[in-house]
This record gives sequence, C-alpha cells and structure tokens, in this order.
Amino acid sequence: MSPPASFRQVTAQVLANITLARDTFLIRLKALEIAAAIRPGQFVMIRLPGRTDPLLGRPFALYDTVLDERNQPFAIDVVYLVVGKVTGLLAQLRENDTTEIWGPLGNGFPEPLGREHVALVAGGIGQTPFLAHIRELLGQRGYGGDKARRRVERVSLYYGVRTADLAAGVDDFQNAGATVHLASNDGSLGFHGFVTDLLDRHANPEHLYGCGPEPMLHALAQLAHRKGIPCHLSLETPMACGVGICFSCVTPVKTSDGWDYRRVCVDGPIFDAQALHWRE
Repeated sequence: MSPPASFRQVTAQVLANITLARDTFLIRLKALEIAAAIRPGQFVMIRLPGRTDPLLGRPFALYDTVLDERNQPFAIDVVYLVVGKVTGLLAQLRENDTTEIWGPLGNGFPEPLGREHVALVAGGIGQTPFLAHIRELLGQRGYGGDKARRRVERVSLYYGVRTADLAAGVDDFQNAGATVHLASNDGSLGFHGFVTDLLDRHANPEHLYGCGPEPMLHALAQLAHRKGIPCHLSLETPMACGVGICFSCVTPVKTSDGWDYRRVCVDGPIFDAQALHWRE
C-alpha cells in the first residue's frame, strides 16, 4: 500500500509557537514541499524527533500556509489544544527546534454546492481547518498549486466553545472575511447553548461544512438532513500512521447492504454527512 503521491516526510524547523487562547497554541513549521502541496481540509502528522515516548505521531489539520516575499508557500501553521503528552510537548517547543512532519494527507474540502452563502460550523478545537478554507472560498488564496478564485460570495463561521477563554483565532477568521457567530456552553461568549442551536436560528446556507466532537457533528448532520442542505464533515478520529496502513482510524459508513468501515486518514477526513453511519 502506497502513501499519497504528494506525500512528503521532512524534518521541519519551528519558526514560531505562540499562545492563541487557554491551552491553545499556533505552531509555525518550515516545510516548503508540504506547504506548496497541501489544501484546506487536509492534515499532517507530527512527531517529536529522537523520542520513543510517545512513539507515534499525531494528526493536525492545516490552519493555513505561510507565504514568503514572492508569495510562495514555505511554511504551515497548525493550531492545537494541549490535551495529552504529545500536545504538551509541542507547547514546549521554541524557535529553531525541530519536529518530524509528514503530509499532506487525506482529502481536501469539496467544492461548495451554491455560489451565494456557505456556513462552516466548528465545536471545540474544530475551527482549525477553516481559516485556509475561508480564504480559498473567498478567492483570497490558492492552495496546492491552484490559482485563487472566488467560489462563494459569503462565508459564515459558527463557532462553539465550552467557555469564552477557549475561543481561538476569532480575529483571524474575521480578518479573512468570514462573518463569525459565537456560542458557548456556559453563556460567557455569544449565544448561550450549542452552536448547532445557534445555526438553526439563522437563515439557511447553501452548503454546510463541520468539524468538532462527534455529538456536534451528529447534530449538524441531522439538522442538514432536516433542512435539505448539503453537508460535509471533517472527522477528528485518532490516528496512528496517517497513510492507511494501520486501520486504526476507521469510521462506519452506509453501504447498499448496511454499513462498512472506511479509513478516515485516506478516505477522509472529509465525509458527506449523509454517508456516515452514526452510532446511536
């Protein structure tokens, strides 16, 4: 089994590692070939070199690429929440440290159905794939060698967090041209309640994209089905290899005779919401 044709494994220099919100960081990694090939919705695997604990890498979505003075991509930004050993060690990295990184992996976001209004729905750390996607949709940037072209007129981001100090990158999304609607479980930021309930109160977009914890994605899939809106979801499934060899990241999908498993790393991480077989 072969990895994707554009797959690269490199040692990446850390250019910056800054705090965005509580326990949330942005790390900038110099990786020219990966930056030139990666598209919104794809991800990379990151591993700390010279360590056997933890031994395996972890998947991280592309936040955005970084351009040089000739407007050529030379680095990528990744946003992560410190929740375990790997992300805790990542937060300790400083400028000029190195990581092992391989990618780009998985499939990017599909073209939107409709030209007027697209909504992106994020929960928890699920906002991380959406900055580059906003810029691509609004024609500000091209990715993966494509030229920039405007795909939709308007992009809204619906972003839900548990509490206000976990909201990360809001200014980035607004500066990229998205209209941002915020929700929090405790009412400390924006709408008091679930982000899917906030979305349900607003006008229907022509296409929905979502990323976040599984209960939120399930609720979003149900909302999209009820309203007849196309919906694609980026799954946050744990992975070990990222290239389809280990089969550790499977998710159930509907088939003609019931359901079967698909590997999130190579068949996803983006799936049509109505194709997923949700565990009740």
